[in-house]
This record gives sequence, C-alpha cells and structure tokens, in this order.
Amino acid sequence: MGFRDVSWVAARTNAWDAIGVFSYGMLSAFVESFLFFLVMTLLGFLLPWQWSIDKRIGSLSLLALIVSLWAVTSQLLFLWNVGLPVGAIDFLRNSGHPLRILYAICLGVVTGTVLLPVYLFLRDKNAVAIMQNLLERISLLTVFYLCFDLLGVIIVLIRNI
Repeated sequence: MGFRDVSWVAARTNAWDAIGVFSYGMLSAFVESFLFFLVMTLLGFLLPWQWSIDKRIGSLSLLALIVSLWAVTSQLLFLWNVGLPVGAIDFLRNSGHPLRILYAICLGVVTGTVLLPVYLFLRDKNAVAIMQNLLERISLLTVFYLCFDLLGVIIVLIRNI
C-alpha cells in the first residue's frame, strides 16, 4: 500500500514527502509486527511444555500464518469496498439480537479457520517438517521486510531530528 501511495504524494508535493509517507507506514508496520511477536511469544508460554520445540514453533507459526491471512483478507475486502449484502443487513436489523448472530457467525468461522487447521496440524506426523520447510522459505521475505522497516525507522528519525 505504501508503494501505491508514494506516486500520488510525490506528484502532489515532492519525492522526499513521498518517502516520508512510506517510512511512516513502514514504522507502523514495524510496531504492529513487534506487538504481534509479543502476543505470539506470550501464547507460546501457554502451550504444553511436553511438546518438542519444533512442534511448539510449528503450531505457533501456523497460528501466525492463519491470523496473517485473515489480516490480508480484511485489508482486501476494505480496499475492494466489499460489505455485507443488503439482505443480510436487513435480516440482522430485523432480528431481535443482531450482535449475537454476528458473534455466532464469527465463532463458527474462527473455529473452522483457526482451530481446525491447528488440530489437524497437531495430529499429522509430517506437519512439523512441512511447517519448518515453509518457514525456511518465508524467512528470506521476512528479513527483506524487516530491512524495509529498519529503513523506515531511520528515515522517520532523520526527518524528525
């Protein structure tokens, strides 16, 4: 999204302002990533200590990937301006308890998309090896994004000094 915004900001003001907008976005992404890391670390303390370290890291990584896919989906739905259909909104408006219905739907979706994959991961003997292979492939992309985050932090510091 930062690359999308850079062009119109540069056209409106100048390239340094566009880099600044991009850097603030990367700083925000870095803070978000750090907080997400802290939450996943705290969740790691809730896992059984009898599990091997690979199984613990694999299950937390699967959970992190699922949450990340939900975040991407949410962002895409926002960018594409997708909302509930009019019929669904009318149904919720006319129901006696729309919030309860939404919570029940969310609980079903979360159960199906989070708990079921984690349960299947824990039952499969090859899942840990598959997850380790996937994490090795994703680690290069992670380092790339962390470098962009660090560059964004440096640019924000330079702009504010």
